[in-house]
Amino acid sequence: MYDILIIGAGVSGSAAARELSRYDLKICVLERAEDVCCGTSKANSGIVHAGFDAEPGSLMAELNVKGNEMMEQLSRDLDFPFRRNGSLVVCRSEKDLPELERLMKQGTANGVKGLRIIDRTELREMEPNISEEACAALFAPTGGIVCPFGLNIALAENACVNGAEFHFNTEVTGLTHEDGIWKVHTSQGDYESKIVVNAAGVYADVFHNMVSEKKINITPRRGDYCLLDHAAGTHVSRTVFSLPDEFGKGVLVTPTVHGNLLIGPTAIDIEEKEGTNTTRDGLDQVFEKSARNVKGIPYRKVITSFAGLRAHEDR
Repeated sequence: MYDILIIGAGVSGSAAARELSRYDLKICVLERAEDVCCGTSKANSGIVHAGFDAEPGSLMAELNVKGNEMMEQLSRDLDFPFRRNGSLVVCRSEKDLPELERLMKQGTANGVKGLRIIDRTELREMEPNISEEACAALFAPTGGIVCPFGLNIALAENACVNGAEFHFNTEVTGLTHEDGIWKVHTSQGDYESKIVVNAAGVYADVFHNMVSEKKINITPRRGDYCLLDHAAGTHVSRTVFSLPDEFGKGVLVTPTVHGNLLIGPTAIDIEEKEGTNTTRDGLDQVFEKSARNVKGIPYRKVITSFAGLRAHEDR
């Protein structure tokens, strides 16, 4: 019998395990893959967002800003790569300036520190390779970059040192609740726990719907990326975003903590929860949209491409 079972060993599940392992609790993380960081957590932008794009008063806004503030100390405690490089939301038309101002007000309401709108001249001083069309940008000095693998592995290892168990190649197939105890059915047998934490990424709806009358549906949203060689790693110093739309922050251009340049992601809703293949159309979008905000990207220095899935709850 466990006190807490966590489904999923991605960054959310591993972070929950680490935090809970501070207490006198028997904790187990169930992961259907062979290791941690095998789902959404392995294929993403590696961005520590400042917190200006979350709706004020929302849980996301609160946790985004708090999490951002924690990251520097966490990286020292757990020894994973993190850099506070700052971020820019680029505006390419003066008619969009009110949206930039709205984001700044929203970020200020959320408690994001140091936000300011910079003009064309200062923007070019910060980033000489910014597009000639750029007329202004929202600068967030607290934005950062992290190694997704390093963060996820460090959280899981620390949880293990504190006594949490990780059971791999263990796929959850069912959940039942009786007399205050959860029975979790898996490919490796049954587990019992007082509490179950659902950190299953794009599969979170499957487990939620097994036990809740209020059903949800998660659509996998595929994002294609290209990673460029170290020779391109200094093309920008900060993470460069477009103004957000209904699909998110769009295609970004960012350095990585390992000295590469990363461009992406797209935002393509698909049905397949394992659909992590790249497509020609998706990669073409990455090239086209990244060039809107940053000029002269040396695309010939692309060394690999990949795609990841993020969970999007249909509303």
